[in-house]
Amino acid sequence: MEMDERKEEEKKMKILIIGGCGYIGRKLVKASLALNYQTYILYRPQNASSREKSQLLMEFKIMGALLLQGSFDNHESLVSALRQVDVVVCSVASDQILQQLKLIQAIKEAGNIKRYIPSEFGMDADRMPHAIPPGNQIFIDKCVIRRTLEEAKIPFTYVSANCFAGIFLAGLAQLGTFMPPTNHITIYGNGDKKCIWVAEEDVAMYTMMAANDHRAENKVLYVRPPANILTQMEVVNIWEKLLGKVLDKTFILSPQDWLSKMDKYPLFEQIAVAHFYQIYYCGDLDFEPEKPYSLETNDLYPEYKYVSAEEYLRRFIFI
Repeated sequence: MEMDERKEEEKKMKILIIGGCGYIGRKLVKASLALNYQTYILYRPQNASSREKSQLLMEFKIMGALLLQGSFDNHESLVSALRQVDVVVCSVASDQILQQLKLIQAIKEAGNIKRYIPSEFGMDADRMPHAIPPGNQIFIDKCVIRRTLEEAKIPFTYVSANCFAGIFLAGLAQLGTFMPPTNHITIYGNGDKKCIWVAEEDVAMYTMMAANDHRAENKVLYVRPPANILTQMEVVNIWEKLLGKVLDKTFILSPQDWLSKMDKYPLFEQIAVAHFYQIYYCGDLDFEPEKPYSLETNDLYPEYKYVSAEEYLRRFIFI
């Protein structure tokens, strides 16, 4: 390697992604590589027993990512990995949120981390003290991580990405459905609560851009693509125009009627029912972010070309 190339390599931001084989984690890895960061992925020895994860890690390695072995249960391995990087982005699963307490202890010992982006990417946890169980537990856990970070004075960015398109938009917010219906749809209330529908690749790109942006330090970053701040009915209307037909609609007007079904579902679906209640009945995503404590992605990156709701739904037109 020539001297100039070596110096350029050394100047690259070094980012460690934890949970890089997960649903949003794999998008974060690709975004980090696309931004030319020196990208590290923490992997556990147990990953070797998963064919899918092993192959995915090798794909990332071929793309330029570096693999570091470590786990939350091995403090020394965490500290060793952390001392090789500048920024940490965590995307562990919802039932692993509090495992980040071990990571924070390791960050404190390592002493070199310039920014930590905890596993969030959903609704702003600090705005959800009124959330109903069992959907409230994830917000409680995320707030524990936030307060611990702040007390430790570790620089952070909290990314609030609202509604992942692959989970909410793809099925027009039909519970457990991930392709848009072509005949019948359920509408919550009058379908008039605004929420934000965001493609996962855009969540990842905004997150990784913010990781190296001093303006996002110690802020809540709201991923709010302007064209994607839409009600459920507005999204349904977009789909109907693309489809060329009007869907039959059932309106569940009463939140009590919606919640009455909760006990019939397994726990993970009960959590989803609770979150749907917060979004589509309470309108908990229908607000203006409070500045200067928070930022919107469009304020920081107005020229970024995100995937609009219409563009995303057009993917499901097969003819």
